[in-house]
Amino acid sequence: MNVFALALSTIGGTVLQVAMVVLGHRQPAVKKWYAVGGMGFSLLAGIAYGALAPAGTMADLATGGALAGGLCGLIGIVVSFLLGDVPWTLMLLGTASSTVTGLLGGAFLRWLTGR
Repeated sequence: MNVFALALSTIGGTVLQVAMVVLGHRQPAVKKWYAVGGMGFSLLAGIAYGALAPAGTMADLATGGALAGGLCGLIGIVVSFLLGDVPWTLMLLGTASSTVTGLLGGAFLRWLTGR
């Protein structure tokens, strides 16, 4: 596991997640995009992990992508919950779906490049 790649991809994904949540708190029309946007940003975090990590197995890149996507998704959901925009029950489902999309991002990049 590349800790630097994990930290950088998680921070990047978290910035995007929190920006979306804060914007959605101010602009209710953005809230309908929370699920798609949140999973999309987690996918990007997974892809970023795959791009930043040195060549590894698909399992390594998928694991790093899953951690990056899941962590940034969880942080975004917690912020949204603290703002009163989503119920606490979303933390489990939202984090699980963000983890899966992050995993797919890391694995996809490995599959695409063949490294």
